[in-house]
Amino acid sequence: MACRILYLYFAGVTMRKLIITLTCCLLSAFALAATPEIRDNAPDRHVVVKGDTLWDISATFFKDPWKWPQIWGINKDTIKDPHWIYPGDVITLDRATGTLRIGGEAKAGSPDTGSSDAGSSGVIVKLSPKVRPQDSEHNAIPSIPSSTIGPFLSRPLIIEEKELSGAPTLVGTYEQRVILGNDDIAYVKGLPENKGTLWQVYRPGQTFIDPDSKEVLGHEAIYLGDVKVEKFDNLSTVRIVRSTQEINKGDRLAQATDEFASHYLPHAPGNLISSRVISIYGGVSQAGQNAIVALNKGRRDGLENGHVLALYRKGEIIKEKGKNLTLPDVRYGLLFVFRTFDKVSYALVMQTSLPVEILDSAQTP
Repeated sequence: MACRILYLYFAGVTMRKLIITLTCCLLSAFALAATPEIRDNAPDRHVVVKGDTLWDISATFFKDPWKWPQIWGINKDTIKDPHWIYPGDVITLDRATGTLRIGGEAKAGSPDTGSSDAGSSGVIVKLSPKVRPQDSEHNAIPSIPSSTIGPFLSRPLIIEEKELSGAPTLVGTYEQRVILGNDDIAYVKGLPENKGTLWQVYRPGQTFIDPDSKEVLGHEAIYLGDVKVEKFDNLSTVRIVRSTQEINKGDRLAQATDEFASHYLPHAPGNLISSRVISIYGGVSQAGQNAIVALNKGRRDGLENGHVLALYRKGEIIKEKGKNLTLPDVRYGLLFVFRTFDKVSYALVMQTSLPVEILDSAQTP
């Protein structure tokens, strides 16, 4: 009996050790899988120049540039709007930790700081006032090409059904002009006085419908220009200060805003996101790198600015012994989400080996 008890005790200890060992091995494997893979031809350093992006810099060193927290050794929960890299900075690769850091040689042309310590040489350096340049946030290297997404950050892109029905509407023109342009006068019905004098003009475009649930997700807004209110009334008087397309009676107004930032910290969603490409900006059916696409998921589904999603093409159906066989989905690119609405999001195509097509999948990488 005593021998049996001892056997069970040692068997239990052995089993616990085995479980602990397996757990450690699995954790190590997960950690290894999450570590970004360094490119075979990755340089040891890179001098930042104007026109660089944080994504491009990361892609110079790593095969998975979207693994931002690991690459830069930062916490995505504490840095939402990074402005810490500027032209002239030297980015160095720490191959031991698999991370990037700012360091190395000083910027060319940077002022000599001097020293008041005689040190071992016994030479005293005299300090004198001098102009020292300070980096501006406007000169910071953006996460992705700001010129590409800039026009999409402050314009109305998605209008929900309730907003469309209650939107201020252009109902008349000065001298009954049919087509309006810069500096023309128009009259608007339903314009509130408490939302400022600057407004944007749009025309409802295509209606976005979820390809799976058939739910109406919203209406795409075609941006036409900007107006400024000259007089509030039952029919308010506005002057067109900028027009990108012809403006007509029946067009709608949306409140102007500039609250959208152009810098985001790329990171993968914390949960499983499965979305579809429902539109490609410009009305085309296929797109390549740097194209803008709309997704059928938004804030209510957990998407946020900065999320990176992987693009997938549905596997082909082939015949195998007289039966249909569906091949696995093919991963072919990456998207960068830069503006989210409640039910719809807009994303920039960052990498692609195939043309992006409507109804392709965009999922958590």
